[in-house]
Parts: sequence; C-alpha cells; structure tokens
Amino acid sequence: MATAVIDRFEEDKAVLLVGSKEKKVVFPAEELPDGLQEGDYIRLDISFDEEATRAAREEAEALLRDLQQQ
Repeated sequence: MATAVIDRFEEDKAVLLVGSKEKKVVFPAEELPDGLQEGDYIRLDISFDEEATRAAREEAEALLRDLQQQ
C-alpha cells in the first residue's frame, strides 16, 4: 500500500506527493475524503477492478464490430 502527502490544492485538484520518492500526482480533490488539508498523509489502496475491465473490453469490441459491419 502506497502513502502520499497532500502538497497543495489547485482549484478542483489535489497535488499529491506519492511514495518515498515523492512523485507528483495530480488527483481530483472530490475523490478524496472530506476535511483533508495540505500536509495530511493518506494511504492509497489500489486494486484491479476485473468487472469494470471486462465490461469496458466488451463495449470496445462491440463498437469495433459495429464499425466493421458498416
């Protein structure tokens, strides 16, 4: 699990410094929990969404088939 510190807020974005090397990542502020401030640390739990990936691939394949049939 990665950690990040909130470096600053810019309009509707949060600038996060991620990991020990503090790589800069711009993230939608609305996706963060309410009440966080600059200097707060957060944990990033990233996991694979197999269902969403499958659905997106099926949709892309269907669109491609439709285009090829025209």
